Amino acid sequence: MYVVDTDPTRRTAGQYARETVRRLRMRTLVALGVLAVATALLGRAFGLHDARFLGSEVALLVSIFVISRIVLPLVERRDRGASGEEHVGALLDRLRGEQWEVIHDASLGRGNVDHILIGPGGVFTVETKSHPGPVRVGRVHGSTLSQAQAQRRAVERVTGVEVEPLIAYSRAWVDKPMARRKGVRVMPARMLPSYLARRPAKLSEAEVEQVHERITQALLAEQARNRAARLRTGS
Repeated sequence: MYVVDTDPTRRTAGQYARETVRRLRMRTLVALGVLAVATALLGRAFGLHDARFLGSEVALLVSIFVISRIVLPLVERRDRGASGEEHVGALLDRLRGEQWEVIHDASLGRGNVDHILIGPGGVFTVETKSHPGPVRVGRVHGSTLSQAQAQRRAVERVTGVEVEPLIAYSRAWVDKPMARRKGVRVMPARMLPSYLARRPAKLSEAEVEQVHERITQALLAEQARNRAARLRTGS
């Protein structure tokens, strides 16, 4: 199925995560529906004591068990992640109109960057985490820090300017807000707007526009590559 592309700089916060949650829910409902209908048809066609009907009943019960133990917790985590990104996105959108450009849900070919900020204070990537906490900065997992650094490098390759990686916890208490670990600053989401607004000026208005344009072109190029891949596979 061909999907109409939209402006990649105008995606909403958490858009990919929210779409993933919807797909998981729909596929789960469809799978259960198919099994339930198949079980009913087998029972009607062959009788309630037929081995085929009993087998389909077992398959339905196993599916319900798997969904309750594996699929539903996964959907819940993805839903919590999407809500976290939406919450952080709403906070960051307050910076629009104050010489800041805000890009959400950016795909640069190597994973997804939750939020990119370009403004007088510089260029920032924000990785949103929705863990309920508490969070101790000294114990933030290495893979989380590596993810934030990978996002920084991806944006630096595109823009040619220094990028500061941030991790924002949408729900958690953070023991040392604004502390850095391995080059990544960690904070609760509520502190993001004030932190960014207080950064000393590094970029002029023209430079902000230039960096934003470079990111826009990179996002459009990645979108074109994805479109070509879909056309080749017919999806």
